[in-house]
Amino acid sequence: MTSNDFYTSEHLQADIVELIGKLPKLKNRKYIEQALNTVLRLSQEEEIDRLDWKILSSSLADMERGFQLFHNYRHVRKVTIFGSARLSPETPDYKMARDFGRCVAELGFMVITGGGGGIMHAGHEGAGRENSFGLNIELPFEQEANPIIEGDEKLIHFKYFFTRKLFLLKESDAVALFPGGFGTQDEAFECMTLSQTGKFGPVPLILIDHPGGDYWKSWSEYIDKQLVAKGLVSPEDPSLYTVTDNLQVACDAITQFFKVYHSSRYVGDRLVIRLKSELSDAEVDKLNTEFSSILVKGKIEKSQALAQEATDEAVGLPRLLLYFNQKDLGRLYQMIATINQMGHPSVEDTKHPERK
Repeated sequence: MTSNDFYTSEHLQADIVELIGKLPKLKNRKYIEQALNTVLRLSQEEEIDRLDWKILSSSLADMERGFQLFHNYRHVRKVTIFGSARLSPETPDYKMARDFGRCVAELGFMVITGGGGGIMHAGHEGAGRENSFGLNIELPFEQEANPIIEGDEKLIHFKYFFTRKLFLLKESDAVALFPGGFGTQDEAFECMTLSQTGKFGPVPLILIDHPGGDYWKSWSEYIDKQLVAKGLVSPEDPSLYTVTDNLQVACDAITQFFKVYHSSRYVGDRLVIRLKSELSDAEVDKLNTEFSSILVKGKIEKSQALAQEATDEAVGLPRLLLYFNQKDLGRLYQMIATINQMGHPSVEDTKHPERK
């Protein structure tokens, strides 16, 4: 052991002792204890080898960088843009992605991309450096950050694809997919799968072609013919996404999604839907009539914040409570669309759809 190793170990021991002393007063004590217990259990397993520990430590380092970066921007909604790294600025898809980045930035949203070239460069070019995040990854090719985001404090270089993708989705309030190769197809189907199973969202998913383009139109036709028609997905599952070649429709799909709907979470076995404005009794009755099939029991009810939400930053917002069956996600998206036609959001909320 070198003197430097001894110094590091000595201070690590002191820091751990200090943390244990602070634990009873920490807000997230439960989860910190769970993390520490996991590391302790792994340290006692002889089967855990050097590579396993490298993966664990590098993954935690990736996540630490991501958590620290996005914390200061947690009150601004963000749009993640996926698409090919190989498309040049002369292509219509590049131009559409650039215009889309500009459109959502003008609406107040920030843009997240993988930080590379092609569609990623286009999204950053449209949004501007100040409104952009780059989540890059080290690859033997196509790995360099684009000149818009290079050198910016909002650029992170991830070691692993899975930690990178975690933040590309975790931090997004909407996902826009432009034409691309295997990677983009993977991202599209993962977004659909996670949305369909309730592991991501609800957020708007928009599949964007250039005007007159048919990349996503053809993809959607395949979904309808091969998946929906054969009963491999539910008939309502296409409600999870919007396919368009119109820039205004693409941008409106995001702003309309957050017109009245704010966010949602589970408290126990009840889904809590936070709203920007309270619905009338008649509007809630309409929801119960149209969407009773997604309930396990009971009815959709109005509520204020529950006791378990006392520390929630959205504690002052009105709520809807329901025992959602957690399988009819397409219908849940349809219900959110219906909710967004109700209520009376304030002028301030209407002007600032990007505010969480």
